Amino acid sequence: MLGIKEIGVYIPSGRISNFERMEELDTNEDFILNKIGISSVAVKANEEDTSDLAIKAFGNLESKIEIDKENIEVLILVTQSPDSNIPHTSALVHKALELPETCACFDISLGCSGFVYGLSVIMNFMKGNGMKHGVLLTSDPYTKILDPKDRNTSLLFGDAATATYISDEPELLAGQFNFGSIGKDWEGLHTMNGYLNMNGRSIFNFAARYVPKDVNQLLEKNKMTIEDIDSFVFHQGSKYIVDTISKKLGLPKEKVIFDAMEYGNTVSSSIPLIIAKQLANKEVRTILICGFGVGLSWSSSILKRKN
Repeated sequence: MLGIKEIGVYIPSGRISNFERMEELDTNEDFILNKIGISSVAVKANEEDTSDLAIKAFGNLESKIEIDKENIEVLILVTQSPDSNIPHTSALVHKALELPETCACFDISLGCSGFVYGLSVIMNFMKGNGMKHGVLLTSDPYTKILDPKDRNTSLLFGDAATATYISDEPELLAGQFNFGSIGKDWEGLHTMNGYLNMNGRSIFNFAARYVPKDVNQLLEKNKMTIEDIDSFVFHQGSKYIVDTISKKLGLPKEKVIFDAMEYGNTVSSSIPLIIAKQLANKEVRTILICGFGVGLSWSSSILKRKN
């Protein structure tokens, strides 16, 4: 019985205020507060790279639970912003953490849906190979590819990393998963000349059209209803996207989390950052998670507290 034991997080202390950039980026307070819902974005230090953020998230994980690194059998890193193309960034983390030679180690190239995809991958990889201890990392510092003058992206994306410990003594178990892709619409979010390019309207329409339908299908697959879910954790694309999805599904406001105001859209880290906070709240028994974005892709599942 494999599941999430604990989650370590790392959010860089550096911040860029969106309010201080309103004139420069031709925006206003209403747009910041009510549309994107992000007042500032977290920014890594110049000397920090993707692997450094992941290593610091693992350090935070170690401060929460006792980990024997010799027992770790697999390390998976979700990122589309690697330190370099070769080697895979998880190999750099493997070296820094001095993990055993018997530890499987690889990257997954996915963005905003990456944590949910990664959760399914690592648990099934471990189950299929008789493993009991694994770590799923997310680290995708998009500030490496942002044009600071691009209003569509620089106001939204922030840097962070997470480390999720998967074990046979879990706090949260995952139910059935849903997955989907619309590869023909990949141009909605992609890099161009080394910088991130996003068609905000296209991404919004994608999320508003597909995510509510996916959530209903997921609930049916898991034989649950909206009333059975204590917390809905959607990818923190923007406040407006999360609000729109919630309204289309008729969700109670108190059950929907938006937590990115002080650090921004952290890509594959946005969902585990929130779950890390909810792990300590024993009253939260069921958590529906749904990641969506670059690809265009999406994935969802339902986490249930074991005890």
